[in-house]
Amino acid sequence: MSSRIRRIKQKLFRLQYMPISLKLTLIYASILSCILILTSLFTLAGLYYVLYHQAEMEIQGSSDRFIEQLEGGMPLGPGLIHEDILMPGVVLRVKDMKNGNIIFDSAEHYPSIDVAQKNMDTAPPFFANKSLQVVTLRNMQLYYKKCEVVQNGKKYELHFFKMITAERLLVQTLVDSLIYTNLLGLFIALIAGFLISRRILQPIRTITKAARAIEITDLDKRIEVLPTHDELAELADTFNHMLNRIQNGFEQQRRFVSDASHELRTPVTVISGYSDMLSRWGRRDEAVLDEGIAAIKSEAVDMQGLIEKLLFLARTDQKRQVLHKERIDIQDLLEDVVKKTQLIAKEHHVTLGNHIFAEVYVDIIVMKQMLRIFLENSIKYTPAGGAITVSSSLEDDRLKIVLQDTGIGIARENHEKVFDRFYRVDSARTKEEGGAGGTGLGLSIAKWIAEQHDIVLNIESELGKGTKIILKVPLYKE
Repeated sequence: MSSRIRRIKQKLFRLQYMPISLKLTLIYASILSCILILTSLFTLAGLYYVLYHQAEMEIQGSSDRFIEQLEGGMPLGPGLIHEDILMPGVVLRVKDMKNGNIIFDSAEHYPSIDVAQKNMDTAPPFFANKSLQVVTLRNMQLYYKKCEVVQNGKKYELHFFKMITAERLLVQTLVDSLIYTNLLGLFIALIAGFLISRRILQPIRTITKAARAIEITDLDKRIEVLPTHDELAELADTFNHMLNRIQNGFEQQRRFVSDASHELRTPVTVISGYSDMLSRWGRRDEAVLDEGIAAIKSEAVDMQGLIEKLLFLARTDQKRQVLHKERIDIQDLLEDVVKKTQLIAKEHHVTLGNHIFAEVYVDIIVMKQMLRIFLENSIKYTPAGGAITVSSSLEDDRLKIVLQDTGIGIARENHEKVFDRFYRVDSARTKEEGGAGGTGLGLSIAKWIAEQHDIVLNIESELGKGTKIILKVPLYKE
């Protein structure tokens, strides 16, 4: 028993690895087979009922009418043949039980009563009426009914026959025809199902072929989407959309690595150059030594800042940057940020304008980081003596924070680009002759922080007219 169960499990396990087209064909064929078998069975059952029930009704009706006529006084004798009592196809024989003679026979060519009684089926067909007997003689089959009557003190046996050979042959022919037609239909269904399933699943094979052909260095291949608007067309369209996102992500990652390498190459080159200079003249010339140490220290600090920003963005890409939001007073946060900015930006007029008490639900650390990024950019691109103002107010159930400077501004077409990683509009946002430093990562980080806090971020700026950063922060709600 256990070995049999094991074999069944092995067969079911093999079915899991069958092609989908073959599975669909088998399922389709199984369903069609069940439909054909049930339809054939119901057809045969209906035909059996109609044909044999009609024969039963005729022989039963004939016997009831004949007995009724006898009870009404009709005499038994040869004259019965002229009476319209028997239904068409029903044969009657009347036997005198005293001498065993047949006193009436409506069809002498029918088998004798003795032959019929000797060939009665001991196990009649399931469809046969239980009150009737079935007689089978070679290729002939009859319904047979016997009953006794008494007339004028004499006992008689009434033997009714109804041939059902034609009905049996018709049913047998129909059974054979249904078997052959069902087998033919099943064969056609298997072939058609296999071809149709292969046709339907062709987009899946196309997707599989395209997926195998795609290389990480060549993501330009796409699947042709047919105008069918079905599930497979939707799958192909989704696959193409996924490839677009993968390609965009890959291109972005490649640019990110390239830009990061470029940004790191400059400080490494500077440090390498000053190290070489120190190894040659630094031991004897203190001025060279001081210059080299200062330059190396400055580049190391810049490199450390760049690496920290890269790590921060890497954590955001991997969704590993954890935020610890809490309920805080934004008024205290703005005062703290502006106060510390004033200490490091002594060449600029950094002021805190009108600001209100408002509670927000934010991560205080990254919130400060975002504000400092905007302020550092204002300092970087605002000439010495310029003004930088921070203010806050309520607008549309949000806290509106405005950071405004009198710097060189940003061209209108670059408002969205400034948030791209490593993007810097050096030609438009230079500071004095040497240009503004930076990595081009700060605003990308600020944008991510704003998105994580559901902060609406807008820029209003024009070249030569300063820049205004507008932050709309959701208020804290109990």
